Amino acid sequence: MSTRLLRLFGLLLMLSALAVALSRAPDRPVQSLVARWAPPPSDFIDVKGQLVHVRDVGPRGDPLPIVLLHGTSASLHTWEGWTAVLGRTRRVIAFDLPGFGLTGPFAGSYARDDYRGDAYARFVLDVMDALKLPRAVIGGNSLGGEVAWRAVSLAPQRFERLILVDASGYELAPDAVPLGFRIAALPLLGRIGEHLLPRALIAQSVLAVYGDPAKVTDSVVDRYFELTLREGNRRALGLRLQQLEPGAHVDRLKALNLPTLVLWGGRDRLVPPGTAQRFAADIRGAKVVVFDGLGHVPQEEDPARTVQPVLEFLSAPA
Repeated sequence: MSTRLLRLFGLLLMLSALAVALSRAPDRPVQSLVARWAPPPSDFIDVKGQLVHVRDVGPRGDPLPIVLLHGTSASLHTWEGWTAVLGRTRRVIAFDLPGFGLTGPFAGSYARDDYRGDAYARFVLDVMDALKLPRAVIGGNSLGGEVAWRAVSLAPQRFERLILVDASGYELAPDAVPLGFRIAALPLLGRIGEHLLPRALIAQSVLAVYGDPAKVTDSVVDRYFELTLREGNRRALGLRLQQLEPGAHVDRLKALNLPTLVLWGGRDRLVPPGTAQRFAADIRGAKVVVFDGLGHVPQEEDPARTVQPVLEFLSAPA
């Protein structure tokens, strides 16, 4: 090998070592993240030994609180815009699902490595019990939407209305999947990702789920990046993606009998907009609203625009 090639090879090794060093991202203890990501009105409650990050705002006398569930790799922060509006007149409760945000992996009396849809749905019912909510309106985005309709199917007497925002559940036919999800779903690469995590990878993944890239700010990427680093979350994400059950139990949707609002981003490339019509066909009387220009997390991308049909839906007769 010539001297020139040896120098080039050495340079590549040095650059690779530098890239690995810069990408090294060890787990962060939850206590180190609380100051920034859990200021008031955040709180932590114990649910069967699981510490849950929750925000509970609005009038406590509301007979039908609104429970909001986030999507994969997101957190309760995705609902901040809606909560600011809805919380003026309604009690609104959002919390981090296990494996995400500051709640962290399943613990306490829960099976440690079960991140399937019904496990989450039963957990939501447990949170409602802990908060003494006999009945509620429930809404969710992406994974949270699937968990919401599963919870309704398991305990229909507990829910008055259902709001689905780019919800999952049917067999997936994505136009694009965030690179971070693809890596986490592969056992070997996922294990590597538990120790190495370039911030640029998170930025790319967030860009993939927004309809307008200009709305992906540094603070938004910071939130997704830092909460992904919460200890245990990366392993939980890998398990969740490996345990996906696309199409499982969607037959339950036809049995749902409650007012349902289906909201969708017209530029959703992960769960394409045509899925909204599938929900409308399966849930009797469901109303569909599609937002041109928005992506997979429309409630986060444009909360002022997307909350308007929710206000109308909540005020309409049941």
